[in-house]
Amino acid sequence: MAIRLTAAQARRVAVAAQGFHEPKPTGVVSRAHLKRLIARLQVLQLDSVSVSVRAHYAPVFSRLGPYDRDILDRAAWSHSTRSPRLLVEYWAHEAALMAVDDWPLLRWRMREYAHGRWGTEIVKKNTKLADDIVAAVGELGPATAGQIEAYLESEPRGRKGPWWDRSDTKWVAEALWSSGVLTTATRVGFARHYDLTERVLPADVVDRQVGEAEAIRELTLRAATALGVATEADLRDYFRLGARQVKPAIADLLAAGDIEQVDVDGWSAPAYLRAGQTIPRRDRGTALLCPFDPLIFFRPRVERLFGGFHYRIEIYTPQPKRQFGYYVWPFLLDGHLVGRVDLKADRAAGALQVIGAFTESGRDPVQVAGPLAAQLQSMAGWLGLTDVVVGQRGDLVAHLGAALVS
Repeated sequence: MAIRLTAAQARRVAVAAQGFHEPKPTGVVSRAHLKRLIARLQVLQLDSVSVSVRAHYAPVFSRLGPYDRDILDRAAWSHSTRSPRLLVEYWAHEAALMAVDDWPLLRWRMREYAHGRWGTEIVKKNTKLADDIVAAVGELGPATAGQIEAYLESEPRGRKGPWWDRSDTKWVAEALWSSGVLTTATRVGFARHYDLTERVLPADVVDRQVGEAEAIRELTLRAATALGVATEADLRDYFRLGARQVKPAIADLLAAGDIEQVDVDGWSAPAYLRAGQTIPRRDRGTALLCPFDPLIFFRPRVERLFGGFHYRIEIYTPQPKRQFGYYVWPFLLDGHLVGRVDLKADRAAGALQVIGAFTESGRDPVQVAGPLAAQLQSMAGWLGLTDVVVGQRGDLVAHLGAALVS
């Protein structure tokens, strides 16, 4: 008979599995802290929007508190004998940072993306360009698509100008990245600098071969660990896996005792609990969550876990039609999503702007405002900003403004 969890127990398990039940470090956040966190979360999603702070930095702050972002930069985009590269970019959820040692678990995806994830017809008709790009990177070392293109244009070709469409270089370079031939050596101003994978990753990682079934089983187990309790759909989403892949993996993990099937009150589908997972008795965990935080990036799960909390990114919604704002951070207070804030870092003014602040239905704005003010002040300091400025949108702004000056 399957174990039965209440909705509250499932929520506590999920929040704890993501690291929010643990106290934040009292001293300097170290590389060791980051390594343990990555082992728990598995992925830090990348996104180009930087209205407040880029997405991959935020989950670390949410769980560990203010930290030196150079620690993450060095872990992801530099290498030395004393401090070997810890993270590598790939399609782990969407484009994301993941542990270097886990790169072989996605070789099956690299084979699927042999001609890229998008624009495959462009890549298929430009096989010569692909060879030329690999050769160019071999000569140049880490280079952007623009630098690669400029190098190829400067090569003698018997006539003036390139023999391919200028946009093709970016398409093909991205396809080579998706297929694992190239990887990201570093980023400068968030621009990706491609290099040959064998020059960036350790030889034992590049040489390691993992069959698809074994890899999917391991990825499913890691998703179960990161999520704590999850439906099949939740497990699939974490690493963007297919039902055909995950169903046999779940069967294997159940047979091995690595996960166990549970029923959660109010959930229409069976769920799976990571074996040995403690079910917390208390609600804990307070943090601001960026839109791409692993706790909330699968929206159907968010609604199930947090009592119908409906959350959508409104970046592409015309401003007059936005309900909450452009780049909205949900606020987790003692394990519950109780509000949301539309944030912008105004670096010229040295201020973290709260454009809008909203309390969830049934929550007391007075009780939300104080803890939220503390989190916003912590974030402002982390971003090198000296002030938190509250705007006029939302039912929470007056209480939040008062809390910030008290």
